Amino acid sequence: MEVPKEMRLRLRFYKDIPKSIAVVRQKFEDFKAICPEDYSIKVNENHIWLHIVGENKQYYSPHLHIELEQNKENETHLRCLFGPDPTLWTLFMFLHFIVGGIFLIFGMIAYSNFTMNQPILMDGIIMSILVIVWFLLYFVAKQIRERGNDQMHDLEVLMEQIVH
Repeated sequence: MEVPKEMRLRLRFYKDIPKSIAVVRQKFEDFKAICPEDYSIKVNENHIWLHIVGENKQYYSPHLHIELEQNKENETHLRCLFGPDPTLWTLFMFLHFIVGGIFLIFGMIAYSNFTMNQPILMDGIIMSILVIVWFLLYFVAKQIRERGNDQMHDLEVLMEQIVH
C-alpha cells in the first residue's frame, strides 16, 4: 500500500488491521529487536510510540503515537497521531501563555485607562504587537511542521512495514 506524501492538514489518521491486538502488539515488540538505528520504538500496553533518533533527529522531528483498540473479534483499529518533540511543544506552549498573559494585562490596563479618560494609544500598540507575535508563532509552528513532513512520511512507512 502506498503512503501519500503530501502534507497533512490533520496530523492524525486511522487504520483497521485484520489481526488481534495481541498479534499487532507482538509485531511491534518483534520489530524492536531489528529496528534500524534511526528509529526507536516504545511499547506500553496498547500504546506504541515511534521516534526518530540519532543523526536524523532534528528539533522539528515528529514522533508517531499509535493506540490499539479492539474493533471486532479479530480486527484492530489503529488511532495514529503525529506529535512534535515534547521539549519544542513545551516551549511553544510557554510562549503562547506568556504572550496571552501579557495581552490580558495590557487589555485590563487599557480598559482602566479608557474608563478614567486616560490615553490608551501605547496599550493599543503593545496589544497589536502581541497579536503580531501570536501570528508569528503560528507561522513558525507551521514551518516547523512542514520541515518535519518527510519524517512524518518515514514514520508512517515504518508503521506500515511493521503491521504488514
